[in-house]
Amino acid sequence: MFRFANPHLLWLLLLPAAAVVIHMLAAVMRRRRLARFGNMATLRELMPEVSTARNHFKFLLFIIAMILIAVAAARPQFGSKLREEKSRGVEMMLVVDVSNSMLAEDFEPSRLERTKYAIDKLFDGLKQERVGVIVFAGEAKVQLPITSDYRMAKAFAKRISPTLVAEQGTSIGKALSMAMMSFSSQSDNSRVMILITDGETHDNNALEVAQQAAEQGIKIFTIGIGTPEGAPISINGEYISDENGEMVVSKLNEQMLQEIASTTGGAYVRASKQSIGLEEIVKAINEMQQDELTTMRFEEYNEQFPYLLWIAFVLLVLDIFILDRKNPLLARFNIFDKRHTKE
Repeated sequence: MFRFANPHLLWLLLLPAAAVVIHMLAAVMRRRRLARFGNMATLRELMPEVSTARNHFKFLLFIIAMILIAVAAARPQFGSKLREEKSRGVEMMLVVDVSNSMLAEDFEPSRLERTKYAIDKLFDGLKQERVGVIVFAGEAKVQLPITSDYRMAKAFAKRISPTLVAEQGTSIGKALSMAMMSFSSQSDNSRVMILITDGETHDNNALEVAQQAAEQGIKIFTIGIGTPEGAPISINGEYISDENGEMVVSKLNEQMLQEIASTTGGAYVRASKQSIGLEEIVKAINEMQQDELTTMRFEEYNEQFPYLLWIAFVLLVLDIFILDRKNPLLARFNIFDKRHTKE
């Protein structure tokens, strides 16, 4: 596995590029100045010690050295060891409703945006747990497979939106079924789902799937987000209407969510405008039995920058010792000079 420890320093590569541009402009200006004195071929004969090729070669050495130093500053590293890391924790699948009803504004700025904010805060507080994310509407989709990389999890959670699922509607049963299949084989006794939805479902098998989850030892904690009074659904500034032209009002269905939680030995929490309820559920999860979870990591990295610096040093030393002009002491040993050939 390859990475840069300081990738923000890769901008230093712009310096060699700028040096090349400046060198080319200087060369053009130098040729123009020399052209004022006469024919270039004649001038070369008058200045036999001057070597354009040497100058170009010295500059090339200098540029390569600069590039190597810039890359070395970013500290390139190779992962040299795949390390097995063991810890005790819980595997947690977040099952998030992204149907249009989650755009209702009885929670500001909307039910879905409040959910995303709460998930982001949840990831900040996790330590040993492994998490995954399922999003669903009329169908379900794995947004994030089980992982212990919370930074990646937060990045995926920020992208949650209704556009992730093509088919609209609300199918809680499909979402729970997919979540059941997304756990690893390591978490037989510590598998948890957190279902976040307004409870409005268009299928009739959610309780049946919850019973299957209970038989596999999976607890489902449910969070009801919304209000019993409900709120209209706004999409791009326009409110959704039904077939009769009446405004659709999405209401919280608590009974369904309470039954799902009760069936699996979990708990139901009704989100409030002050707290969505994730903190209470995580507290309950921490009291559960925890399994030993194994994660494979590239933990050790070999630093590569010393090799680059040594090469750059050698190139700079060569640049110093190569003269700008031809060595006049060696010029007399030119065996191809006609003056040294016999008549």
